[in-house]
This record gives sequence, C-alpha cells and structure tokens, in this order.
Amino acid sequence: MSIAEPTLAHSAPEGRGAHSRPEPQTTPPHPQHLHAQPQHPHAVLTPSVFEPKSISVIFPAFNEEENIAESVEMARRAMSKFFDADKIEIIVVNDGSSDGTRAILDDLAARYSDVRVVHHNRNRGYGAALRSGLYAARNDLAFFSDADLQFDLEEIRHFMKHVKDYDIVAGYRINRADPPIRRLNAWGWNMLVRATLGLRVKDIDCAFKLFRREIFNHIQLTSVGAMVNTELLALAYQRGLRVKEVPVSHYPRSAGEQTGANLQVIAKAFRELISMYRRLKDAEP
Repeated sequence: MSIAEPTLAHSAPEGRGAHSRPEPQTTPPHPQHLHAQPQHPHAVLTPSVFEPKSISVIFPAFNEEENIAESVEMARRAMSKFFDADKIEIIVVNDGSSDGTRAILDDLAARYSDVRVVHHNRNRGYGAALRSGLYAARNDLAFFSDADLQFDLEEIRHFMKHVKDYDIVAGYRINRADPPIRRLNAWGWNMLVRATLGLRVKDIDCAFKLFRREIFNHIQLTSVGAMVNTELLALAYQRGLRVKEVPVSHYPRSAGEQTGANLQVIAKAFRELISMYRRLKDAEP
C-alpha cells in the first residue's frame, strides 16, 4: 500500500485552552469481550508484561476544516498526561479533502514536531484512511478516533488501565448523540454483523479504540470503507486476541457533515461484509 510521506514539523508553544466535557452520568457494566472466547490456538500475542512508553494517535479526516485543529490540540493535551512529549505522535490522514483541511494540517505539522500528516490525493474512503494511519504508527500503543469532536479524548484514562491485560480496548458509546436514522442504521448493522460473522460486540463502529500497535504486524486490513472496524474485530477474534469493551461518552457533532449514512458508503460496507464473510469461511480449519 502506497501512502504519501508524512510531513514532519518543528516544535512550537501550546495552542488553545482545554476542551473539557462532563463525565457520563451513567456507566453501564462492562460486557464480556466478544464471545467470551477461549484463547485461540493461533493467537498472535500471548499474555506478557507490557509497559507501554509511547503512543500514536490516528485521525482519519475528510473535510474537517472546522474541527481538525481542535481535535489535534485535544489529543496532545490528553496524551501528555500519560506519556512524555517525545513519546507521542499525532498522525492525521487527510483523505482527499476538498476544503481547507490540508492547509490547516500542514500548518499544524509546521508548528508541532509531534504532528505527522499523510495526504491522500483523492478520497479513498474511511477504511483506507485509517489503514494509512495505523500502518504508519511507530509507537507502543496505537489509538484512533474521528476528527469530528464527538468524543472527549480525556476519557482515554479509562482505557489505559486495561492495556496491560488486553490487546485491544474498544469503546462503546453511551447515550449516542447521533440523529435517529443514523442510530437505526447502526443498530441494523450491528445485528447484521452478529448474524453474519457471529461478532457479539456492543458498538462495532465506535471510533474510540486503543491497541497494542504490534497487532498490526499480524493483522492485515483490506477494507477501504466503513467495514474497517468490523474487519479489525473479526480478525482479532479469529486470531484469539484479548478484547475489552469500555463505555465512552458521545456528543453531538457541532460542525461539518457526517458521511456514514451516505447510500454509497452503506452499499460499499455491505459488499465488504460479504467479502469478509467469505474470507473468514475460507480461513476456517
């Protein structure tokens, strides 16, 4: 997979003030991870002492000129509470944006040495953008979220406590703040994935996930669209990776436009789901 060379930059003083949000009012109990599956005989990782000292934060971004600068600033603040400044990298993948996203990112990369930018010359899709970021990551942990400010990245503190015991810590949205039609589509997609792939995940498409980066030495993602989260967790389950689900707050989008309910995005996800099902069946012993 060919991607543009990331843009490195120079250090500069901190930017905007803190982006604070209230804690969730209710926290439901943690569900069992995936199928509460036994350790897979072909698991690529085994329980071991894991002391992460660095993190890569990945933002796929498409036409997010109104949100991307604050997203980067929030990530820098949140991660600095756990890691030294030289152990943090923020990778933003500009997926062929047609607005001012590219110029804003180039400016951020010029100001901050921890910001790396990957530019796609055309819009390749959410999955392709996420893959570019994940496979460009160099640190012990990889974390990704969307650049639309619908999550409070400070809540990563609830995830960090689990990284020693799990390969993936996956968020699920409580009090999801999306329009009704988007919530209905998400419910239908979760039900379809459960029926097709047997993945009992509470919120499969939640863009708030923390990983041991080394798992991407063994998992090769191929999805270019919205199917990428499903593919990632399906492969994790197949390889016997340890997954923990943790609740995370969700907030309304205040700027920019959502693309997840786009009919072309939905159609592509269905095609990729069928392809994923066939690949998993072919890989069964």
